[in-house]
Amino acid sequence: MIAFIRGVVQAVSLDSVVIDLGGIGIAATCTSTTALGLRVGDRTELLTSLIVREDGWTLYAFTDAAERSVFEQVQTVTGIGPRIALAVLSTLTPDELRRAIAHEDLNALVKIPGIGRKGAQRLVLELKDKLGPISGGASSLGMDARADWHSSVTAGLVSLGWSVREAEQAADGVAHLAIAPADGEPADIGTLLRAALQSLDRG
Repeated sequence: MIAFIRGVVQAVSLDSVVIDLGGIGIAATCTSTTALGLRVGDRTELLTSLIVREDGWTLYAFTDAAERSVFEQVQTVTGIGPRIALAVLSTLTPDELRRAIAHEDLNALVKIPGIGRKGAQRLVLELKDKLGPISGGASSLGMDARADWHSSVTAGLVSLGWSVREAEQAADGVAHLAIAPADGEPADIGTLLRAALQSLDRG
């Protein structure tokens, strides 16, 4: 098993990263939140999980052990593979998932792309008491690194090649999505970044 990769960030996209390990470029799939924290040219260390299938090997990268653990645990649920497991982490932090499972909050779980109500029920049934205690992490767009969504989205766009001015204007343009409506939740960083990118593409 490849437990981690350490090297210089060679390239970053919305859902992947390439790390230069002394002349060998290792590509890894990741969440948009992980990608936002990486800058081309910086040295980094990411924890990894290798999925081996008949049609190829895919390396998944994470910023901490909690994310990797949740990624691997979620795949023990019937009918869930790495793609949906990564979607879980793109939508909910590990603590948010633990909280949703503990409280049987199906409404929170069905927000995960690829998870319907029956899938949410399976998550609750098969992960109950398996994810460990809630560590007290902040919720989406809460008090953690994702709280300052504007700077995160701006930095993400700059790392993808846009100028600071263009990135800031695009972030301003999706501000309405970051404010929770009366009957819902604010958009997460990944959604905000994709919306900002779409506005730049249209421009």
